[in-house]
Amino acid sequence: MNNLTNQTKKTLLCVDDEPIIRELCVNALGHYQILVAESGQKALELLENHPVDVVLSDVMMPNMSGLELLQKVKLQQPDLAVVLMTGYSDKDIILEALKAGADDFINKPINILQLSTTVDKVFEKQKIRQELSNLKRIDKLKSDFLGLISHKLKTPATAISLFIQNIADGVESPDDPDFKQMLAMVQTETIHLEQLIQDLLYFSEATLQSDELSLEPVNIASVADQIALALRPAAANRKIDYVINLDPPFSTQPVMLNLQRISFAIRALLDNAIKFTPEGGCVRIEGIPDNERIILSIRDNGVGIPHQELGKIFNKFYQVDPEQTGQVRGFGLGLYYARDFIRSMGGQLTITSAPDNGTEAKIEFPLTG
Repeated sequence: MNNLTNQTKKTLLCVDDEPIIRELCVNALGHYQILVAESGQKALELLENHPVDVVLSDVMMPNMSGLELLQKVKLQQPDLAVVLMTGYSDKDIILEALKAGADDFINKPINILQLSTTVDKVFEKQKIRQELSNLKRIDKLKSDFLGLISHKLKTPATAISLFIQNIADGVESPDDPDFKQMLAMVQTETIHLEQLIQDLLYFSEATLQSDELSLEPVNIASVADQIALALRPAAANRKIDYVINLDPPFSTQPVMLNLQRISFAIRALLDNAIKFTPEGGCVRIEGIPDNERIILSIRDNGVGIPHQELGKIFNKFYQVDPEQTGQVRGFGLGLYYARDFIRSMGGQLTITSAPDNGTEAKIEFPLTG
């Protein structure tokens, strides 16, 4: 029995203009989830709307050949495996297909055993390739993160160390007119250093959980209110108009969530709103009444995010630098983990923004029962 029996079924897209070949694939490869398309164009449409693991395509098809389909697929999804069905004599086509990135071939007329064996082998190759890719990606992320930590911690630590050394050497003196200004700068860097360390501890605590996600009934209104009150002093320090509106008719119905993860997400979003809102601005956290969903909105009238940046904000370590200073505070992990955590619990995070028009983050969870 194929080793996929007890796992989630992988999806294969069979593309052939002959109904009998499509039917043969469905019958011979029943241990996979099969999608079928009668043309290359139809296959591309299916690929836009359905996740697919392997494409199995005939070469000789009207309008769009299998080779053209292969080239388009590899252009849009380079890691997607493509197997071509072709005749014994199509040596030139096979060579061209290999150059275009074909993963394997099946000879026509089709032998059912060869079909099943080849597709199984390609799935195994794809699995190994994905695992290697994930290992490389994780290793790069680890290296990037260590480099980022070193850079972020070094700047405030150097400023503090230099100031103390100058005092020890008699360079800085309380009688110097610039001393108070220097002292205020060092105090600011000290607070920033404490925040960075706290962020590291918070990220570690939130991300190093066991793979099994424990859920419990959580009142989002109550959790959001506690976090909002805890961050009120940060808003007050920036003279921000800080509005908390989490009263009914915002739902107080509990939702099955992981308390630590939802707390992390709300805090990260609210912290960003405060951070990117200039003095005298406004930040609002409020619940939106809805009979089918819990909707929590965090809105500010800050600098906003350029349109070209919106597609990148959920990337690990990516940081928006609206003032182009090159000195963005933080690690660029908050939004990545906020969305990841919300999705892991069946929710959705959307962010809308425009330059000089502020930003709104919406957390949504469906209500059940």
